[in-house]
Amino acid sequence: MTTPLQITVSRLRVPVDASDHVRGAADAAVTVVEYADFQCPHSGAVYRNLRELLRQRADLARLVYRHFPLAEVHPYADAAAEVAEAAAVRGRFWELHDWLFEHQDQLDPVHLSLAAQQVGLQVEEVDPEVERHEHADRVRRDIVSGIRSGVDAVPVFFVNGVRYDGPYGLPDLLAAVDGAANA
Repeated sequence: MTTPLQITVSRLRVPVDASDHVRGAADAAVTVVEYADFQCPHSGAVYRNLRELLRQRADLARLVYRHFPLAEVHPYADAAAEVAEAAAVRGRFWELHDWLFEHQDQLDPVHLSLAAQQVGLQVEEVDPEVERHEHADRVRRDIVSGIRSGVDAVPVFFVNGVRYDGPYGLPDLLAAVDGAANA
């Protein structure tokens, strides 16, 4: 007995909602959902390409960032995600997001406090929240949504709800966004 070859397309199982971190126009034709880890060098390498993608396709695309820290490989990834969530509560998620990716070699607790301070947060408020893991549930929610969507490594992208497994170079990402806009 033979089984026919079955090709399945991986889809985003948890839709984007108001609790997500979104950069770009709310009415953009293309939504790119990224699952990433602030300490992952691959996530860091694609960070600049995504910034340029949003610059070049400002009228067309928006980016949604979801946490998927690989703590067993990256010891500061969970804490970095929790500091980012502390920043989000204070309306500073994207500033801290950018700092974390631009300083990936400085994600130890001392530097995370410095990062919070540099983006205008009160360290005496943020540090205790991170120590108490007040934002861990928010990070875990993203992880669970990623697992439900088949994420098993980072970075992983979904373009208009469909997993994108192509190269992460800027021309490739631009082509993926353009293709989704024209679909």
